[in-house]
Amino acid sequence: MSRYWSAVVHDLTPYVPGEQPRMADLVKLNTNENPYGPGPKVLAAIASANNDDLRLYPDPTALELRKAIAAYHGVAAEEVFVGNGSDEVLAHAFCALLKHERPLAFPDISYSFYPVYCGLYGITPHVAPLADDFSIRIDDYIGADIGAAIFPNPNAPTGMALPLAEIERLVAARPDIPVLIDEAYVDFGAESAVMLVAKYPNLLVSHSLSKGRGLAGLRVGYAIGQAPLIDALTRVKDSFNSYPLDRLALAGAAASFADGDWFEQTRRKVMSTRDALMRGLEGLGFEVLPSAANFVFARHKTTNAAKINAKLRQQGVIVRHFARPQRIADFLRITVGTDAQTDRLIRALQDICGA
Repeated sequence: MSRYWSAVVHDLTPYVPGEQPRMADLVKLNTNENPYGPGPKVLAAIASANNDDLRLYPDPTALELRKAIAAYHGVAAEEVFVGNGSDEVLAHAFCALLKHERPLAFPDISYSFYPVYCGLYGITPHVAPLADDFSIRIDDYIGADIGAAIFPNPNAPTGMALPLAEIERLVAARPDIPVLIDEAYVDFGAESAVMLVAKYPNLLVSHSLSKGRGLAGLRVGYAIGQAPLIDALTRVKDSFNSYPLDRLALAGAAASFADGDWFEQTRRKVMSTRDALMRGLEGLGFEVLPSAANFVFARHKTTNAAKINAKLRQQGVIVRHFARPQRIADFLRITVGTDAQTDRLIRALQDICGA
């Protein structure tokens, strides 16, 4: 703390990212990274971009990348916004679209960056509790006195997804507010709301290339919405940083949309391993929430989550434990890794849980 800090800094409670430990022979299942990484077309595109062009600034409009994303989703390039990871896209949306006199609604158990952005931008939060089964209740948003709404689908850290009909019910019932659906994990089995964008001018859908496309290290995210919403994001971006994506990121991200076979192959591997992981955990006495993401959220019926987390770490397996809020303190969030990593996790849990 310093007397030179602004009042905003004094009051901030920053987001805490997942640990990036440096341990030998580590099974890292704590930050929802894709275990397979990008395909050969992406690697080739990045290598070819690493030349004399690096002395030049990248395209501030990211036009080629936006065209690639637009073609993939069947929208216009003018309906696509890109940023330095979906976190930056979300941050600009909080400033451009979600800050109003009335509160911003989001779930009580959800992506923990949402309350951080509220603090940063001076937004009043309206926290909507999840149902007893940890699902999002759309009626809580339809009937609330709010100025905007945001939630992930699938939700994080629960992994549970709403059907598309529920998303449409919200955006149709509340044309007076912007609604942002954060689809960072949508590639692993949920229904995307992108198809609703043409029909609803109040809907913005954000995506990440970190999960389904294995590009967490490039930091690329995007949003899709009707042109007026995209224009608002662009105005904020160009008032903050005109060049958020470097040339390597632009090249690799665009190539990932041309490598459809790799994307489809690896995401199906993740989903298959996820289903096997869920069965394995249930066989060891875990309650596992239904997941449409590349992770599972589970609690053991008799063994404390903090104890399991600590003992897994001793065996070189890292998962994520949220001590707060208390409602989820008994849960572990476990990233879906390779089949070999999953086998090692299950063997370690057999020792810990006495199965």
